[in-house]
Amino acid sequence: MTSAAPELTRQDGSPLRVLVVDDEVNIAELITMALRYEGFQVAAAHDGASAVQTAREFDPDAIVLDIMLPDIDGLEVLRRVRQDDPDVPVVFLTARDAVEDRIAGLTAGGDDYVTKPFSLEEVVARLRALMRRAGARRTETRSVLSVGDLELDEDSREVFRGGDEINLTATEFELLRYLMRNQRRVVSKAQILDRVWNYDFGGQANVVELYISYLRKKIDAGRAPMIHTMRGAGYVLKPAT
Repeated sequence: MTSAAPELTRQDGSPLRVLVVDDEVNIAELITMALRYEGFQVAAAHDGASAVQTAREFDPDAIVLDIMLPDIDGLEVLRRVRQDDPDVPVVFLTARDAVEDRIAGLTAGGDDYVTKPFSLEEVVARLRALMRRAGARRTETRSVLSVGDLELDEDSREVFRGGDEINLTATEFELLRYLMRNQRRVVSKAQILDRVWNYDFGGQANVVELYISYLRKKIDAGRAPMIHTMRGAGYVLKPAT
């Protein structure tokens, strides 16, 4: 691993902050050292209660969170942390054979997961991608995307439909932005994985289906649908009819 200052910083120019949560102290220390070597500011916690408290005090830009913790599990930690910071990106650590944990983590609002055993390079790469998507440094000019009664503000990262605000996670926001930028155009799962996740997700195209379902619940719930499935082709977003 080569040392490199992170290309993303906080708005005040200080290093991005990452909270590492794992009850296995040696794993937490390895991840912490790797992230510090890359130029991030890092705090660590080894149980759920400490993780929640540290998150409130440390104000992390992203969290690496083990699902299995000795007191409260990672899913409950995520729920409590998101009460204070609804947008903080979270990468779950899961056992390789625990498929149900990975699905539960994504369903609970996690943005990504890494299976154990993992490479430190993979953890760093995924964190960078998540924080880039979350907009730790916003250099683009203000831009509002509109499709029908749906509006997405790329600067403030606010989303409205019919005047009602819709709260999205960082990954949901990027998926919706990609769909809106390609309105009326069918985009495949492979295109979405490439453009939204920015790395090889190992063929896990079902994660696209999962996040499309999240968006539908938030964007289309109780309204005329805007997100449509094109069988065998992909998805398309267009104004409601």
